[in-house]
Amino acid sequence: MEVPLHPLVKVDQKSIGELFVNYLKSQNIVADIQVDAQGFWIRVEEEKFDQARALFQEFAVQPYHPKYQQAAWENGEAVTQLPATAFGSMFNAFLSHAGFFTLTVFSLCWLIYIAAQLGFIHSIYPPLSFFEQLSLSALLHEPWRLIGPAFLHFSLLHIAFNTMWWWQLGGSIEKLFGKSTIIHLFLLSAIISNFGQFLSTGANFGGLSGVVYAVVGFAWWSGWLMPDKGLSLSKSIVGFLLVWLLLGFVDVLPVNMANTAHLLGLVVGCLFAVILAKKHSG
Repeated sequence: MEVPLHPLVKVDQKSIGELFVNYLKSQNIVADIQVDAQGFWIRVEEEKFDQARALFQEFAVQPYHPKYQQAAWENGEAVTQLPATAFGSMFNAFLSHAGFFTLTVFSLCWLIYIAAQLGFIHSIYPPLSFFEQLSLSALLHEPWRLIGPAFLHFSLLHIAFNTMWWWQLGGSIEKLFGKSTIIHLFLLSAIISNFGQFLSTGANFGGLSGVVYAVVGFAWWSGWLMPDKGLSLSKSIVGFLLVWLLLGFVDVLPVNMANTAHLLGLVVGCLFAVILAKKHSG
């Protein structure tokens, strides 16, 4: 049976309305947008009208909060960019979704990739690659090589896929859980996934994928354990990434996959969410 909807608020830009309606749906509030000569009306179900009105007051103050973009993303919508005439430019939207650390990692990945494409690959990649032979002496001399492979990418598709997920989920984690959480999650997942991949295949690997699977695991499990934080992943997205992980292990994909790094990153992210949830509940 169709739920009757009542006008909540009128907005001048459809993109604003779409962003907020997606968030309402993520909060289990039935809503849509109705267009008339006066503008775009956001309509909601009567039973949750007061709750929706309070949520819109929060939205109007901080429309770039990552939970709104996250809701659109989870609903399978293209991430709505707020127009410059409303709440700021597209560039501001990109910057505001993620914190300083997330954007720093994002930028370093792209700067290193671009430098490699310009002919500096032989001077940049070897110092950042994992140790050919791991020893205490090598570790003390070049400790950055434990995380270095996370910044190395070997194709445009590789870096675009990894940095998109990192910006989306890493940015949400940094905004919702704080800089300390995303830094620790990055370091733990990079070190553990890189070390595991080294033991599995040797030092010839690279990419942010292990870290990406860590933020996926963290977002997935934190949605179960800490739903009040507003971070979660839809079943379809989790299912896609788990199938992608499985396909890598059965070796049917046309590209080489750092399967061990992916699996270890996922485990690290899930466990990190469990530890953090216990800390908050305690």
